[in-house]
Amino acid sequence: MTQPTFDLDLLTTPSPRPDDAPPPARVSGAARATPSSATARAIPEPATTSSTTPRPARPLLDVRRIYVEPEAAALPRGRQVLDRWPDAERIEVASHWNIPELHGDETNVDRWVRIKTEALVLGVKKSLAARPNGRSADFIAPSTANGCAMACAYCYVPRRKGYSNPVTVFANIDQITGYLARHVARQGGKAEPNQCDPRAWVYDIGENSDVSVDATVSDNPRDLVDLFRGLPTAKASFATKYVNRDLLDWDPRGRTRVRFSLMPDRVARLVDVRTSRVAERIAAIDDFVEAGYEVHLNFSPVIVHDGWLEDWAELLDQVDAGIGAKARAQLACEVIMLTHNEALHEVNLGWHPRAEEMLWRPDLQQAKRSESGGRNVRYRTGDKGRYVAALTDLIAERLPSCRVRYAF
Repeated sequence: MTQPTFDLDLLTTPSPRPDDAPPPARVSGAARATPSSATARAIPEPATTSSTTPRPARPLLDVRRIYVEPEAAALPRGRQVLDRWPDAERIEVASHWNIPELHGDETNVDRWVRIKTEALVLGVKKSLAARPNGRSADFIAPSTANGCAMACAYCYVPRRKGYSNPVTVFANIDQITGYLARHVARQGGKAEPNQCDPRAWVYDIGENSDVSVDATVSDNPRDLVDLFRGLPTAKASFATKYVNRDLLDWDPRGRTRVRFSLMPDRVARLVDVRTSRVAERIAAIDDFVEAGYEVHLNFSPVIVHDGWLEDWAELLDQVDAGIGAKARAQLACEVIMLTHNEALHEVNLGWHPRAEEMLWRPDLQQAKRSESGGRNVRYRTGDKGRYVAALTDLIAERLPSCRVRYAF
């Protein structure tokens, strides 16, 4: 089993911590693996400049242009979003999926992060369906947003929606929450426990976006938390890499599960672009538990490199030291090994090639054809199982209060 020999200190450059966007005005809506020898790669030194003055962090969102479907602009949630940025240029579009200057244009790669910062899309979700899942959640809820202002180098969403992939907000929130309430009612009570939850039907409300970021744009996330607060047989769930403390005032009463995504900080500083720092996410766990959220951990994606288990041991020790008894009593996690994609790899080479030196490892990975026909890569069969076993064993040793819900 071959493993790479990276010097993460050479690979890593800290990304700026995003500024918190002000909240929107409220609008009502209804066996352990051990490293073996491998050929070392020449890793470029971080870029340096003659100036010692730190560059100021850019805001997560500084919206200059809003691409808007007319139907969305006519809805209360649409008007809320437009009022949030009254000076932004408004560009009428027929479909949020068909905006050539945002989606599918390779010449935009060098402007990836700028587009995420400055562009916003406002549309209407046409197809409403809760898809069965069975891993982290029982169902994937219909999206209330798509895309993200952050720019994690491994993110799967751009595989589906072009290159820059800025935030799209869906304005028909009342239709979406109504559909969800009816879907939950049709399920009745949960007869048997499963890995998602022993008692409640779990709905992932953030498959295609980061809900904590979405909450800086509109009230859609809060409406969802409000909805599930009143549904005794169900709970909402979402993974996040962004600490938005406005959510602490939402009174979820245990019906929303926040899954803080964590990885070793030295790796996160390379591949988690524009996210809250790992230490900040850990520091938020107790506060979110105290505010009434169920808090789990999302160890994802797990990226194999020389010394990766040592880095994970350090992270697990940080979590163990950073949370209290109340958080430990309800803690669980999911473990997801890295899957990468050939098309996304080619895109990343245009804006963040140093991340690809860690993510794209043909010497460790094998090809896998996705359901949509794309060429994905994942760690080789056999090796991957040993990596999973090594990490789950380490979790049991260093963070024994954390139950592993599933790992793959």
